[in-house]
Amino acid sequence: MVQKAKILLVDDRPENLLALEAILSALDQTLVRASSGEEALKALLTDDFAVILLDVQMPGMDGFETAAHIKRRERTRDIPIIFLTAINHGPHHTFRGYAAGAVDYISKPFDPWVLRAKVSVFVDLYMKNCQLKEQAELLRLQLAGADEAGADRSKEPAGLLAELSARLAAVEEQAEALSKQLDDDSADASAVATAAHLERKLTGLRRALDALEPGAGGAAAFPSQN
Repeated sequence: MVQKAKILLVDDRPENLLALEAILSALDQTLVRASSGEEALKALLTDDFAVILLDVQMPGMDGFETAAHIKRRERTRDIPIIFLTAINHGPHHTFRGYAAGAVDYISKPFDPWVLRAKVSVFVDLYMKNCQLKEQAELLRLQLAGADEAGADRSKEPAGLLAELSARLAAVEEQAEALSKQLDDDSADASAVATAAHLERKLTGLRRALDALEPGAGGAAAFPSQN
């Protein structure tokens, strides 16, 4: 399930926030209210937003000052800001908005269709960026998993050879004890021949295991079991 983008609405007038929510509800994203610049900065500390709709004229910290704080923070500097203003002081006022870091500047009363279309563009960009980040992280994890699996596979033969060598050593020890016992008891020829055959097989297995050790220069064929 695709996670919804968050849109921050900043305005000191509740009726303006209500109007923005009515306009943007059709986008089916998460709308977060902030009634002041300070409240907006607090929300930006914990949540990621696709776009910020920021009123210029607010008591205390106005929109320009709020935008300046947003752009100074590494976490939030790249979030697009759309300034909303009920006054128009000409080109200088508009330039100040863009200089503060706004990507767009809309005067009230604004066209709901235009505002929704502009916000929709930034939401789409945000969602695509999130998908790219997820894909990059997934690729990183896959590569890390492949490297780890490769490392584990490289350890498996060494561990297996060590276990086989230890088991073979135990059999070699038992075979040696058996050969000494047969010599001491002057056993019959068939028993001696069987012990000798076992020792030859063990010797062949030992050579094969030694050839499989790293740096041995290749693997030797295991002896036949005849």
